[in-house]
Amino acid sequence: MAVALVLVLIVVGSVLFHFLSPWWWTPIASNWGYIDNTIIITFWITGVVFAAVVLFMAYCVFRFRHREGNRAAYEPENKRLESWLTIFTAVGVTALLIPGLFVWSQFVNVPSDAAEVEIVGQQWQWSFRLPGKDGKLGRSDTRDVTAENPLGVIASDPNGQDDIVVEAADLHLPVGKPVKMLLRSIDVLHDFYVPEFRAKMDMVPGSVSYFWFTPTRTGTFQVLCSQLCGQGHPLMHGVVVVDTEQDYLTWLGQQQTFAQLSAPQKTGSADQTPDKTMASGLKIAPKLETVGSR
Repeated sequence: MAVALVLVLIVVGSVLFHFLSPWWWTPIASNWGYIDNTIIITFWITGVVFAAVVLFMAYCVFRFRHREGNRAAYEPENKRLESWLTIFTAVGVTALLIPGLFVWSQFVNVPSDAAEVEIVGQQWQWSFRLPGKDGKLGRSDTRDVTAENPLGVIASDPNGQDDIVVEAADLHLPVGKPVKMLLRSIDVLHDFYVPEFRAKMDMVPGSVSYFWFTPTRTGTFQVLCSQLCGQGHPLMHGVVVVDTEQDYLTWLGQQQTFAQLSAPQKTGSADQTPDKTMASGLKIAPKLETVGSR
């Protein structure tokens, strides 16, 4: 009786926690609605199954408890029960998968006016690259990664000379503008994850994955790596700052281009001052070309 009561209380407590919990998500980005709706559908389906299974266990514990004189009946199989369980399981799994297909389609079908930002993961830091004045990201190659060129930008590609390079520092995005996030790893498997954005995608070495979203609220948000990537994995944090347009342009004007970072350092401040006229980043967002990777 005590075990059955504990099982019932677990179900009741879980349901109450779900409906009364203060930790509901906050809408931060454009994909908040369809991703959270999918999560809620998953909660309902798995929650009903969880409650049914645990309550059935409580019933069995109480109904078939030990009593003097009772003997258990041996029934090795029940085809009718197995058939119904197979049908319900198939319906439940289908209901879990179908919404995800629609969400995935929305997640990767990028608007034509979205600007591109490249996210580069490496043990154990985040770096970023934004298009320069030409609105195009240059090509990159992992074989070109050096201490002077940590992102592996191909120096012979003219489109990459004015790219804005943000190495191991904060990424800034303008609020209200769609952005396509190009994800690339230069060593092992990583996963770019910003919980408030409902944005999460694996970064597989040798390939470029992507998704898009539109930041809808200014603020500072933490970037996490949600794939075990080595000894320093727990410390692989980053920051994404969503700015107003003016604040974003101010930050952008303080960044350096790939050409400036690659140029030999000379004595004097003139050669080390960023050229603000070359940095357009996300301010101008024409239909951009996809970043190539060799």
